[in-house]
Amino acid sequence: MSGISHEIDFDCATSTADRANRLMAQHGVPPMPDNFSVWFYYVMGGSLTLKKTIDVLIANRRNFDSAINHDLYATYVNPHTSSSHDFPEQLRSVITSAQQFLATAISENCVQMNHLDEVQSECQTGSDPRPIIEKLLNELSSATTRSTALEANFLKSTEDLDQIKDSLKQAEQHSNTDALTGLANRRALDAFLRSAQITAMEAGTPLSILMIDIDHFKKFNDTYGHQVGDQVLRLVGKVLQESVREHDMAARYGGEELMAILPDALLDICADVAERIRHRVSDARLTRRATGEEISSVTISIGVAQFRMGETADGMIERCDKALYRAKRIGRNCTVKETIEEEAAA
Repeated sequence: MSGISHEIDFDCATSTADRANRLMAQHGVPPMPDNFSVWFYYVMGGSLTLKKTIDVLIANRRNFDSAINHDLYATYVNPHTSSSHDFPEQLRSVITSAQQFLATAISENCVQMNHLDEVQSECQTGSDPRPIIEKLLNELSSATTRSTALEANFLKSTEDLDQIKDSLKQAEQHSNTDALTGLANRRALDAFLRSAQITAMEAGTPLSILMIDIDHFKKFNDTYGHQVGDQVLRLVGKVLQESVREHDMAARYGGEELMAILPDALLDICADVAERIRHRVSDARLTRRATGEEISSVTISIGVAQFRMGETADGMIERCDKALYRAKRIGRNCTVKETIEEEAAA
């Protein structure tokens, strides 16, 4: 299990396991090995972000369904998990097939070379040329047939390899995508942010982030049910995705929190983007699909922060998070930049 110390003593491990099992039963989490790994890690406190994510899910009475359980395991416990375990076997099958067909073709070519040597010997004896010509035509016809079959086999192998490549691409995309919103998941966000920080430091360019929290999200779940809560999350995710540039990243950070990473963007530019997102969300109208009932308007609070050269990703996210919670404390449905939060604290 990634990130978990192997030096934990027996009594502590037993106590931790018991508590993990009780929490899983309490929240309706199926007692599967991957799920147990997540909750064992949660009880141990091995990841602050995992703890925060699960705490938010619990606070908002989210169901720990198969999609959420899979995302928690793949993001925080074993980020290298993917559905591509059968691809090596598929590759071996393609390679074996190509090797066998090529070996057969080489063997048959050797036989044909011997036959052509015999035809050449007959030509030197001055024999009747007609049967010699007939034999030569037959050998050339066989060679053409084998060449065509070999080309067809290799074409089929190429098609098989293209299918495997497409499947790998889809598997990679799936492993980096949040199932509910269609945004990038936490794993993809972390990788993108690390790369963006390195680029910002190397090129001396700005980098900003914004973090969104849906106001009173628990109310939507309590009043309308989790399906409407999911609908709200998808709405905000859609607006976020449509509001950032192609080379930015929009992601689900955890629970009802979403995030966007904006390379080459100063703090004020990022704040402007955040405000456009906030207005578009508040202007949107949702209806309950089952009944057509209009749902109360959705509002969001947003924190904005700019990368400081040399700081960690956690440091920047923490400042953004503080700005977000200041936005919630002063009344919600607003955007707060980190500079405002710092000036107020001074």
